[in-house]
Amino acid sequence: MENSTTPSEQAINRRRVFGWALYDWANSAFAVTVMTVFFPVFLKDFWCLPGTAETVSTFRLSMANSIASAVVAILAPVLGAIADRGNARKRFLLFFAAVGIVMTGSLHFVARGQWQVALLLYVLSVIGFSGGNIFYDSLLVSVAGEKKLHFVSALGFSFGYLGGGLLFAFNVVMVLNPGKFGLADADDAVRRAFLLVSLWWAVFSIPLFLFVRETSRPGRRLGAWQTVKSGLVQLRQTFQEVRKLKMVFLFLVGYWLYIDGVDTVVLMAVDYGNSLGFPRDTLIKAILITQFVGFPAAIVFGKLGEKIGAKIGIFVALAVYIGVSIWGYLMKRPEEFYVLAIVVGLVQGGVQALSRSLYAHLIPKDKAAEFFGFYNMLGKFAAIIGPSIMGVVGVMTGNPRLSILAIIVLFVAGGALLYFVREERTESIGTPADSIAASDGIIESTQSKKETEN
Repeated sequence: MENSTTPSEQAINRRRVFGWALYDWANSAFAVTVMTVFFPVFLKDFWCLPGTAETVSTFRLSMANSIASAVVAILAPVLGAIADRGNARKRFLLFFAAVGIVMTGSLHFVARGQWQVALLLYVLSVIGFSGGNIFYDSLLVSVAGEKKLHFVSALGFSFGYLGGGLLFAFNVVMVLNPGKFGLADADDAVRRAFLLVSLWWAVFSIPLFLFVRETSRPGRRLGAWQTVKSGLVQLRQTFQEVRKLKMVFLFLVGYWLYIDGVDTVVLMAVDYGNSLGFPRDTLIKAILITQFVGFPAAIVFGKLGEKIGAKIGIFVALAVYIGVSIWGYLMKRPEEFYVLAIVVGLVQGGVQALSRSLYAHLIPKDKAAEFFGFYNMLGKFAAIIGPSIMGVVGVMTGNPRLSILAIIVLFVAGGALLYFVREERTESIGTPADSIAASDGIIESTQSKKETEN
């Protein structure tokens, strides 16, 4: 059967897909350059006052990450409701992206010793980054047809790895060789890096807002409160069904625990290495290694999962993370951090990919969209427990090495729950979609009645 779209329509579709994927290219620079590397380093070396204990600065960063994650987790159901039920995705994406961009750029102007201001701007920038991603993800259905969803989604991820990695590599060169860029020192280069991330994020976000056309939800357009209420009904109904599906529920709780540990390693690795007194250039190069090892390794790990099964593949990854935690506790030389970076890069993308594929195998086929919406929302709660554990253990013991050991409990607990998950598809029970549709009808009927009375 011939393609019914004209050449001009195909060009428009490609332009929309390209514009959408470029946003991942744009904001991934923040995730790599700011969240993973430069902010943790700069917080310890520049913004915290001289004489501040390593465990105290780690505690501050841990709490900042936990607070930002908690705020997004609390907002996620409401924001997801708006994204799913309303027709204002691009406007909300613009708002959150603008918050992230402005707050990131503002870090350039924070003076030495002003750690409170730096942490406030960082928390707001993370909220902007994470909040914007909710609406960015929801725009996927506006740029890709059903048969192209997986391809376009993967394209966005690949753009993110490449774009974020390229700007990070440039920033690394600038920080290691500030004189060649006319900068006073490495500190000046890091501050310029915050501005570059902000500019990169802003410029490469433009194509999305120009080319992506938001598809409207069919039916009567609801007001703001009705939109939120309808979305929350969907969330409640899906949660009730998840609780009745034992294998899905077990997996989700286990996933929440071990992925929290995975995200904690990503967020706190540089801060931990800094606490051990490792040179800044070693930490930066190590994260760069992880970034570029992670992309191809995720594909290879996915193939491995096909051979041995997703569940066993996840166990392998969790065992590696436990080994990484123990090795992190014992390591003495900066060179060992490079090896850890490679090892983490080999399994980081793999555990995420296999978790998603295993979940897809467990859930009812006819309700994949609803269940994946719940899965993605649950992911917003990750990286709350782990950073808090590291911060508290470090402060209580005065030993940063013990903090990295503490997160092993997340890998063990998550893996233990995963052990009881049987790899079999469960049948759907209940009809949340029908309840949601009914609630929409009630809301719309109520709104119409009010309009008539007025």
